[in-house]
Order: sequence, then C-alpha cells, then structure tokens
Amino acid sequence: MAKEVLNDSLLKKMSKNQIFYPLLGFLAVFIFMFIVSDNFLTVNNLTNVGRQVSINAIIAIGMTFAILHGGIDLGVGSVMALSGTLTAGLMAGGMAMFPAILIGLFLGTFLGALNGLMIAYGKMPPFIVTLAMMGIARGFALIYTGGYPISGLDKAFGFFGRGTIVGIETPIFIMLFAYLITWVVLTYTPFGRHVYATGGNEEASRLSGIKTNRILFLIYTISGFTSALAGLILTSRLMSGQPNAGVGFELDAIAAVVLGGAAMSGGKGTIIGTLLGALLLGILNNGLNLVGVNPYVQKVIQGVIILIAIYIGTEKKKARS
Repeated sequence: MAKEVLNDSLLKKMSKNQIFYPLLGFLAVFIFMFIVSDNFLTVNNLTNVGRQVSINAIIAIGMTFAILHGGIDLGVGSVMALSGTLTAGLMAGGMAMFPAILIGLFLGTFLGALNGLMIAYGKMPPFIVTLAMMGIARGFALIYTGGYPISGLDKAFGFFGRGTIVGIETPIFIMLFAYLITWVVLTYTPFGRHVYATGGNEEASRLSGIKTNRILFLIYTISGFTSALAGLILTSRLMSGQPNAGVGFELDAIAAVVLGGAAMSGGKGTIIGTLLGALLLGILNNGLNLVGVNPYVQKVIQGVIILIAIYIGTEKKKARS
C-alpha cells in the first residue's frame, strides 16, 4: 500500500514537470516508429533525422522566445530565405566566405530588431508586424535573386551544412550548441527570468522595474538571428541560395514550441521542451515517410497531434486554476 502511494506521489510530481508530457510524447513516437519500421533505428537514418531537424529546431529557438512573451514571429521562414540568398549572392559575386556569412547573419538580426522596435516601442501587434515582415523579406529575396537559385558558392562553405565537428554533423553540433546557450540564458540569467515574467504579466513586470520594451526588442532580435543562422545552414547544405526556402517553416517552428509544452498565452515553456517538440516532429515525418504514408495524410496527423498537445496544455491550466 505504501509503495502504491509512493509511486502515485512520484508520478504526480513528475507530471508537474514542464517537460514530462513532451518527453512522454517523444518517447511514444520514437517507440512506435521503431516498431513499424525496420529502417528507422539505423545510424544513417537517425543522423538524417538530426540533420533535418536542426533547421527547424534552430528557428524554434527564436520562436520559443516570442511565444514565451505571448507573441509570435511569422516572418522566420522569409527572413531565413533572404539571409541565405544574400550570403550566397555575396559569395557568388566574389566576396570571401566569412564576411558574406557575417553580413547574412547581420541582415537577419537587423530584420528581427526592426520587428522588435515596432512591437516594443511602436506598440504594434506581433502578429501583424511579423506577418508584414513575412511578405517584405520574401519579396526582397525574390527581387534579389530574380526568382532563381544562386549557385557557384565557395566549396568550403559546405562545411556548415555537410561537414562534421568532433564526429558530429555540423548542423547537429550547431543546433546542440545553440540550445545549450539558450538553456543557460533562460535558466540562469536575469534576462531569461525577465522573459518569463514579461510573458506572464507584462504590466506587472513593468511596474516591478523590468524594462519590458527592451526585453521585447531583444526577443525579436534573437528570433531574427536564429532565422538567419538556420538560413546559413540550409544554404550550405544545398550549396545554393533559394529564394523560396523556408515556406511554411514558421508553422513547423510554432508546432515544435507548442508540442514542447509552451503556452501560447506566454510565460510558460522550456527550451528543452522545444527541442523535444522539434525532435518529435522530425521523427514523426521521417517514420511516416519510411512506412509510405501519403504526405497529405502526414499533414493531417501532424495537425491532430498539435491539437492534442494544446488540449493537454489547456486541461493542465484548468486543473491549476
């Protein structure tokens, strides 16, 4: 009897942890795919999953910051495309690799900062501002390239999308390093605590002395940088700048954050949860492809899983209130 009470108490305690349900979902999908496909649990396939997940996972870092404050960034895919095509265009035009990379990263960060200025200081809704940026950045990418991919890049540039670091594929290494830094920032720095506080109650945070406008500005600046970083990796992997890259990536990033247990209303979520959400989506897509599920059906399945995740989050919120 005492053992049952102890187990029940332990389960309740575990279920209160924010990453419990994302981890449970990840393990369930992983085990299911292992059962239905003999090719799933192979080194080559898992490496391929990690490589594919890295792009969305990096974008989802910025989206996590945006959602933690109760906002959203719909322009991530377009900013990613514009940054990637600019980097490719500069290299194809004869610029050295590293200056081209820095300019591409700066452009994405700058566009994120513009979003932050309009949202934090212009008091404009994040949905509208970033929706506008989605069209503006995509339009500039198409104008810059004429609608055609840019090729003829420095061969050394392929390292960022195809190389390895200490035996780990470069995109996976960059993803893990970015998540480690983000985890430290959100867990152990005043800025991280202020992000959660601002998302929980912006007015109360402002009255308590937190510079909420500065926090919002930095949140969208970070989102712009992570979009540009993802664009750099994708451009390197394809060895070409694609003006149509990143279409729909904002939805995948939002899905990763929601599946990771974050609340769309802000103030709740973890970066580890986001990583688990991105991995869950990647494994799901990969596994469904392996068993030959129609791509259109895959979208339906993804949508249902996201709705279930939101429902669980809503029920947990009701239980606490």
